[in-house]
Amino acid sequence: MQTDPLSAKFAALADPTRRAILARLCEGEASVGELAEPFDMSLPAVSKHLKVLEKAGLISRGKEAQWRPARLEPMGMKGMAEWLEYYRRYWDKSFNRLDDYLRKIQKGNDDGKPN
Repeated sequence: MQTDPLSAKFAALADPTRRAILARLCEGEASVGELAEPFDMSLPAVSKHLKVLEKAGLISRGKEAQWRPARLEPMGMKGMAEWLEYYRRYWDKSFNRLDDYLRKIQKGNDDGKPN
């Protein structure tokens, strides 16, 4: 079953280990061994996480002799950022309307009369 790119990216980020790997890659490229250091898991298990991130377009893997460094793909998150931005603007507007409503209610109660 084929998944749309946005779903694949969010699914990849659903795992805390993969989020931690991405956070580490923000510091620069790293080998599987370097990425595995903070985790209590085997190198093949970390490699599986990297494959999920790579398939989602969030990282890329190079090949330099026997070293296959993983690196963050910043454009891999562009679609996610755009999708989230749409909803951020929606919630900002909703909260602004709520603020306006609450100010209106507050002004109505400033006449000294009990509620």
